[in-house]
Amino acid sequence: MSATACALLSAFFAALTAILAKAGLHRVDSNLATAVRTAVVLVLAWAIVLGQGSLPMLATIPRRSLFFLVASGLATGLSWLFYFKALDKGKVSLVAALDKTSLAMTLLLAFFLLGEKLAPQALLGCGLILAGILLLAW
Repeated sequence: MSATACALLSAFFAALTAILAKAGLHRVDSNLATAVRTAVVLVLAWAIVLGQGSLPMLATIPRRSLFFLVASGLATGLSWLFYFKALDKGKVSLVAALDKTSLAMTLLLAFFLLGEKLAPQALLGCGLILAGILLLAW
């Protein structure tokens, strides 16, 4: 499967996640809801690893990579906690739109931390996305 197909499926499931999460937050603490969701993701991810037979490769992960994977996991956890808190307090359409400002943040962080180039069309596209988000939020 191509990177584009995987990215589009990721976007679809992210959209579905927001809708299902908002429905699931009815009379449920947002942190507890995040913990339930995380437990499901944990079981699913390890089931896939075990099913593929990839578990022995765990011991071969370089320390530097492991550090960044753990840090990424912490960032993901914080993102999910704040996302569920926002869903609990606000409209899913607004929360999902504001969440997409992460694209602009990702482009800037990739430029400053990874040294990735910012093509003019990427900057323009990012600006248009931010304008669209502002329009949705307004």
